[in-house]
Amino acid sequence: MANSGLQLLGFSMAILGWVGLVASTAIPQWQMSSYAGDNIITAQAMYKGLWMDCVTQSTGLMSCKSYDSVLSLSAALQATRALMVISLVLGFLAMFVAVMGMKCTNCGGDDKVKKARIAMTGGIVFIVAGLAALIACSWYGHQIITDFYNPLTPVNVKYEFGSAIFIGWAGSALVLLGGALLSSSCPGRESKAVYRGAPRSYPKPNSAKEYV
Repeated sequence: MANSGLQLLGFSMAILGWVGLVASTAIPQWQMSSYAGDNIITAQAMYKGLWMDCVTQSTGLMSCKSYDSVLSLSAALQATRALMVISLVLGFLAMFVAVMGMKCTNCGGDDKVKKARIAMTGGIVFIVAGLAALIACSWYGHQIITDFYNPLTPVNVKYEFGSAIFIGWAGSALVLLGGALLSSSCPGRESKAVYRGAPRSYPKPNSAKEYV
């Protein structure tokens, strides 16, 4: 059974990754205007996020506008928003489940096998949350690459990867790794046998003492 230090390390990594996913979902820098080719306009920088568009002037002033209608958004953007929200919700639920199963907490009773199974469940939920965020960021990044190399896309409206995608990739990796460490809390065969009431084997007495 995994020790408490390994569980604490996995939980800390998962929490740190989840915070990164929250930041990635909130900030609008998923796409940033590209200056490749003949697009040399540097007076302003345009950003696109999951919830709003932003324009930053050379003076440092930023103005943002939320999307007016969900129906007017592209399918890739809607799917990315849904996957990121699902990832955040699953990660939030996994926190409570993992806390109940960790050895360093008093929640979930004193049964070590039961707590290990609860911690393993929390780790699995973390893994699912990390996969959802990883798919969302990768899908959105693929869409950016497709639009960038599309010859029909005007040069002045091409976008590159923003910082939010890289934060999302890093956060999903931490959540996946933390969930994997928590999932290693699966009870072993010996613990299951003791838990089910299997008879224990005691050492036989020394043959020399039997004839005394």
